[in-house]
Amino acid sequence: MNGTLPFGIPLDDFLAFASATAAFLVLLAIWQGLVVRDPLAARVRALANRRDALRAGLRANRGHGTRGELRESGLSLVRRVVMRLNLFRGQQSERIALKLARAGKRSKDAVVVYLFCKFAMPFILGGVGVLMFNVVDADSINPAVRLLILSGGFIAGLYATDIYLKNATNKRVAKMRKGLPDALDLLVICAEAGLSLDASMTRVGREMANACAELAEEFALAALELGFLPERQKALNNLVDRTTMAEIRSLVNSLMQTERYGTPLAQSLRVLAAEFRDDRLMRAEEKAARLPATMTVPMILFILPSLFMVLGGPAAIQTMDTLSKM
Repeated sequence: MNGTLPFGIPLDDFLAFASATAAFLVLLAIWQGLVVRDPLAARVRALANRRDALRAGLRANRGHGTRGELRESGLSLVRRVVMRLNLFRGQQSERIALKLARAGKRSKDAVVVYLFCKFAMPFILGGVGVLMFNVVDADSINPAVRLLILSGGFIAGLYATDIYLKNATNKRVAKMRKGLPDALDLLVICAEAGLSLDASMTRVGREMANACAELAEEFALAALELGFLPERQKALNNLVDRTTMAEIRSLVNSLMQTERYGTPLAQSLRVLAAEFRDDRLMRAEEKAARLPATMTVPMILFILPSLFMVLGGPAAIQTMDTLSKM
């Protein structure tokens, strides 16, 4: 093959690059399918770290003091780069930690890794563009196209980390929204059995670990904060800030109202569970109603051409044979 693509890229080099990319993606998909993950172990470690942090905060408030130095780990080089570039800022790091917590990233190095990726990804994707120019014949590519590719890689690197976090947060919220009615039913049973709020949340977090690990983690963490923080309202508000769900906000408002005015907890939770279950059913019906409109474009692009070829292909071939014999 001696042809070239419209931008001056040799066709042989483009096919080699596309084949290598496809092979790498196939291997990555096979590896992702074969790896067996245990999300509960990581969440248990995160809860243990949060418990230790709350205990350390209590000791600091009592005058015992805490160590300000970070422990060395495998990410010490990344941490040194972030510290050297002075990427840590007071309120900004707190906002980043809250954003990472909403995506389920609560390790002690999560903020460090986020800041490093935010800084390094533009240069990494820009370097990928430079390497691509070395693979293909860069002299045959228009300079404007090269500048466009480099700029596109740099801009994509600026937003890649935030886009990943936003997608992870949306997926996590969707999973928690599906499991919330069942969790509220369990919370109603625990409340009717006479358990306190923190004990009920602990039990619900334990029972929901296999059905909805994300929601179980949030309930278990809220139960820990209810036991350690001096203000119970602060622990419930932290639950709302970590989840950003209107349903959790309604649940927290009901719990606060119950503690403040002494209203029956089981009755209010039962009403909320029924409402959330109805909302879940309505969302499923809405998706089913959107399905015909969603399938229209794929049907026109992929299904109808194949159908026309199957139905009209033999007739067209027979007509061409008849016309060629005349």
